[in-house]
Amino acid sequence: MEHFKDFRHTNFKVGDIQLFKNISKDELLKIKQQLDYCPVVTAKSGEIVLDSQSSGACLYVVLSGILALTSNTSKRQLENSTIQYFAGECVGEISVLDEEASTATIAAVTDAQLLLIDSVIMWRLIDDSNGVARNLLQLLSFRIRTTNAQLRNRQKVGEFYRQLSMVDGLTGLHNRSWLNTQLPGLIENAHATQTELSIVMVDLDHFKKFNDQHGHVMGDEALQVAAKVVSAGLRPSDFAARYGGEEMIIILPNTSKESALIVAERLCDRIRHAQVFKDSDQALPHITASLGLATLTEGQDGLAVISSADAALYRAKERGRNQVAL
Repeated sequence: MEHFKDFRHTNFKVGDIQLFKNISKDELLKIKQQLDYCPVVTAKSGEIVLDSQSSGACLYVVLSGILALTSNTSKRQLENSTIQYFAGECVGEISVLDEEASTATIAAVTDAQLLLIDSVIMWRLIDDSNGVARNLLQLLSFRIRTTNAQLRNRQKVGEFYRQLSMVDGLTGLHNRSWLNTQLPGLIENAHATQTELSIVMVDLDHFKKFNDQHGHVMGDEALQVAAKVVSAGLRPSDFAARYGGEEMIIILPNTSKESALIVAERLCDRIRHAQVFKDSDQALPHITASLGLATLTEGQDGLAVISSADAALYRAKERGRNQVAL
C-alpha cells in the first residue's frame, strides 16, 4: 500500500465514519484533531490490507472503495464475499484492542483509500470519548453476531451434506454408511432399555432376470417402486436402508417378533402387487420379494442380528421365494 496523504487533505467528514456516529460536535472536533495527521493509504484491487502477517496494531477506515473478508484474493472470490466493508466502515479493531495479529484476511475488492489509525491514537480516542467507546462496543457486538450467524449457517450446510451423504441416490432410502453409523446406537439402546428390536432383510426375487429381460433402466425403476412400498409401509419410528444391490434392510425398534412378522407379511404382499409399468396394468412382472426376519436377543450386536435375518432370508428363498421366513 502506498502512502497517499493524511486525513487533513481529504474531503471525508469525521461524522461519516461509523465509529464516530452520534457524537457531539465538540467531541468530533477533538477527534478530528487527533486524526488530522493520520496517514491515508491507497490499496490496489486484490491487494491484502490485513492478515496474520500484518505488522503493528492499526485500525483501517474505508474512505473510498470496498474491502472484503476473504480466503482467496481472486477477483471473483472478492466480489462474491458475503462480508464486505464500504466507505465509513472499519476493520482491524480487534488487533488494536488485544495487540495480536489478525486472524482474518481482508483485501481490497476495488482500489480503496484507507485512513490508518494506530493503536496509540485509537486508545486515546476511547479514553477521551464515551461515544467512541460505545460505538466500538456496538461494532464488536455486531461482529460477534455476524460470526455466530455464519457458524450456524456453516453447521446447517454441513449437516445438510452429512445427511445427503447418508441417503442412497437411487432409492431415497438410507444407505450403508447410515446403517453402519446408526445401527450400533439403536442396538445399544434396545439392550439398555430392555426393549425389543427386529430386523427384516428384503431381497427382490430373480432381479437379475428382470434386468436381463427389461433392461437396467426399468430395473432401477422396479427397485425404486419397491423402496417406496417399503417406506410407505413403515411407522415414523422405523428405518429402511438399501443394504446393497436389490437388498434392503428394515429396522423396527420396540417391535416384537410377532408384530414384525405382521409388518413383513404386509410388505411382502404390497411388493407383490406394486406396479412398475405406469403405462399399463401389468404388475411387477416376475418381481416379488423374499423377506427374512430376526429379533434381537440378549448379547447380540448389529452384525449378529443382521446375520440372523440374512439366514432367515435364505430360508424364504429355499422355500420358494415370495414369502417371509423367521
